[in-house]
Amino acid sequence: MFDISERMKKLPPYLFAEIDKKRKKLIAEGKEVISFGVGDPDLPTPERIVNAMRKAVGDPSVHRYPFGKGRADFRKAIADYYKKYSSVSLDPETEICVLIGSKEGIAHFPLAFINPGDVTLVPEPGYPVYQIGTILAGGIPYFMPLKEENDFLPDFGKIPDDVLSKAKILYLNYPNNPTGACADDEFLKDAVKFCKKHNLILLYDAAYHEMYFEGKRPVSFLSIPGAKDIGIEIHSLSKTYNMTGWRIGWACGNEKLVSALATLKENIDSGTFEAIQIAGVECLTGNQEDVVEMRKIYQERRDVLIEGLKKLKFRVKIPVATFYLWLNVGGDSLAFADKLLSEAHIIVTPGIGFGPSGEGYVRFALTIDKNMIKKAIERMENVLK
Repeated sequence: MFDISERMKKLPPYLFAEIDKKRKKLIAEGKEVISFGVGDPDLPTPERIVNAMRKAVGDPSVHRYPFGKGRADFRKAIADYYKKYSSVSLDPETEICVLIGSKEGIAHFPLAFINPGDVTLVPEPGYPVYQIGTILAGGIPYFMPLKEENDFLPDFGKIPDDVLSKAKILYLNYPNNPTGACADDEFLKDAVKFCKKHNLILLYDAAYHEMYFEGKRPVSFLSIPGAKDIGIEIHSLSKTYNMTGWRIGWACGNEKLVSALATLKENIDSGTFEAIQIAGVECLTGNQEDVVEMRKIYQERRDVLIEGLKKLKFRVKIPVATFYLWLNVGGDSLAFADKLLSEAHIIVTPGIGFGPSGEGYVRFALTIDKNMIKKAIERMENVLK
């Protein structure tokens, strides 16, 4: 009687929701679960940002619908951030649109440009929402494998001509989830040339741009010559400032792409709560020492986990960015994850859940204290002997 749409039937099970169900079940059974699963920061939002929100929420003027592309002061803060850290010039009025988190923008963007039967080029392993947004818009995802031997970069030369003739959007995400890889400026220059040659829109997911190690700041996509001609970058405050539950991000870049997404959003949602946008101004314009400290903490956790995994005889590729470690387990990723879950009460994300090229890997999220990481290594030692 109540049949769901064919588009809904095509959606894959949402990986992280399934993992969370397993976590809650074990906890309900009284088990101590150590979860490296969902990339949800365990560190609190910096107090300076919380205080800005506390102050803002008491102003009745922010209690009304926050229509439009976002507050002018927040969009200016975003433009200033890009100018200061990436030497990128953005017009706050026309080239920036505030989002209810980057996930929302990524999911909605295909609705503005994809017609039924159009193709999008989706990296895999990759964030599932690129595929999900495409399917819900009536499009067809074409998967580009990210292989370790190619530094987890897609090979554009292997995309068939008949696929390219139908393609409308290319998705890229660096620093990359789940692999932790980064893209250099030469690759990004090639990506811009590729999109111009084939009349493609490039959607660049930069959610992890501020999460890097050893002082090696990733290249900004919008700093590449010609990037704004064909591209839009989607960014988030979630990971940088430990604000996943706050739901705030932005899209910026090509004026027409930003405008189309903003128009779509006007018909779907009513904008981002203004008090959160005011807190967002504090995020980007306030003292960034909390971000520096965040990077130090994740690097320390990364190093503790790497040391432990090496003792267990794993070959570890050291991530230079994100708070993920992508581990080659040399076999069935689901079986490996299930073994850790059932015998050690440790949650890791099986690579196959991110796409076929993720098989043989599991992802660890560094969102737990280093002492719990050490305990997890001890448990792994007991079940993987």
